[in-house]
Amino acid sequence: MKKLGIYLAAATLVFAAALPLSAQSGCVDSPENPTAVLGVIVSAAGIGFVQIRNRIRARRTQRTK
Repeated sequence: MKKLGIYLAAATLVFAAALPLSAQSGCVDSPENPTAVLGVIVSAAGIGFVQIRNRIRARRTQRTK
């Protein structure tokens, strides 16, 4: 449970950092690539989901043994 708080804090930080990207007005010569940033955010969320799912499954299998 302690790590869940860390994961939630990290996810909140990532989404807070990505929030200004949605406010861009479509500047053509922007130095960052919003598509790459979005890809990193989505992959981090996917990895977090898989980690949480695996931890829940591991707990369930330990209880049944």
